[in-house]
Amino acid sequence: MEFLDQLLFYPLERLPFFLIALIIAFTVHEFSHAYFANKLGDPTAKLLGRVTLNPAVHFDFLGIFLLLIAGFGWARPVPVNRANFSNPRRDSIIVSAAGPLSNLLLAIAGCLIYGALYQLGAIDAMSNERAVDAVHIFFDTFIVLNFFLFLFNLIPLPPLDGYRILVELVPRRVAAKLQSVEQWSILVFLLIILIPGFQNYTIRPMYETAYSLSVFFLNLFTALFGG
Repeated sequence: MEFLDQLLFYPLERLPFFLIALIIAFTVHEFSHAYFANKLGDPTAKLLGRVTLNPAVHFDFLGIFLLLIAGFGWARPVPVNRANFSNPRRDSIIVSAAGPLSNLLLAIAGCLIYGALYQLGAIDAMSNERAVDAVHIFFDTFIVLNFFLFLFNLIPLPPLDGYRILVELVPRRVAAKLQSVEQWSILVFLLIILIPGFQNYTIRPMYETAYSLSVFFLNLFTALFGG
């Protein structure tokens, strides 16, 4: 058990709640990419069965493994053919942004539900202390994880959504230069994230920001419900 605690990024006792939160967060994130791509004219993801809330079709085991041990990871990327869009640059940005924004909405919805349950006395009314602890741990994990995924995926480095948005926003000659060194950028990104010590300047600050956002919105909704 001590070995697992040292290996995993998250405390072992939170792992079941983390996995449940992760399944929801990743599934909705990738579904959002696929849904908007299909709505905007690209059926590629739909033809591959990706416009679904079935978690099994969205999971990438390497991405999950890295998230468990390093604090960051990914699901299976949704294939997008921008040539099918009527306005390729605009529609590509919408599709890329849909994933991170879905995590933002999940985090805010989690804060709203958690704040309502707390302020309306539903949690305190529970007689089982372990169940009360489970509710607190789940919502804390779910909210912070989704805020983190929102922030993390907006980093403008491949293979993240923020990079896809950046490529569409910059002039085409700049985009071509970025794409020419894309494979090396991915390697640099992974090294920066994985090298011991660098996480104090990369992953952990994002988790701290995600926690701050969770506190802000929880306080906001607690006040809304009469806290």
